[in-house]
Amino acid sequence: QVQLVESGGGLVQPGGSLRLSCAASGIIFSRNTMNWYRQAPGKQRELVASISSGGFTNYADSVKGRFTISRDNAKNTVHLQMNSLKPEDTAVYFCKANNGYQAYWGQGMQVTVSS
Repeated sequence: QVQLVESGGGLVQPGGSLRLSCAASGIIFSRNTMNWYRQAPGKQRELVASISSGGFTNYADSVKGRFTISRDNAKNTVHLQMNSLKPEDTAVYFCKANNGYQAYWGQGMQVTVSS
C-alpha cells in the first residue's frame, strides 16, 4: 500500500518560513520524481517544485529563489523549504510521486500565510 504523508504545514506570518515534509512508503522512492503541488481556493492545482530521481530540480516562477526542494533517499522523504512567504502562497499543498508509469498523491495540508 502506497502512502505519502505530508507534515509541516500551518499558519505563518508574511516573510516567515515553513518546511514541508512528505514521507513515502510502499514505493521505490529513489526511482520516483517527487513533486509539490498546491491549490488555492477557486484556482487550479499547480506544480510548485519537483526533484527527479537524479536530483534535478524545477520550480514554478512564482517561487524561484524562495523555495527549495530536496530529497533524502535514505529516509524516503522529500522536503520543501519555503522562505519569504507571501499571502499568495496560501493554499493546500500536496506531495506527489511519479515514475512514468504510476502517480501517487498525498492527502494535502493547509499552508496559510497571514498576519
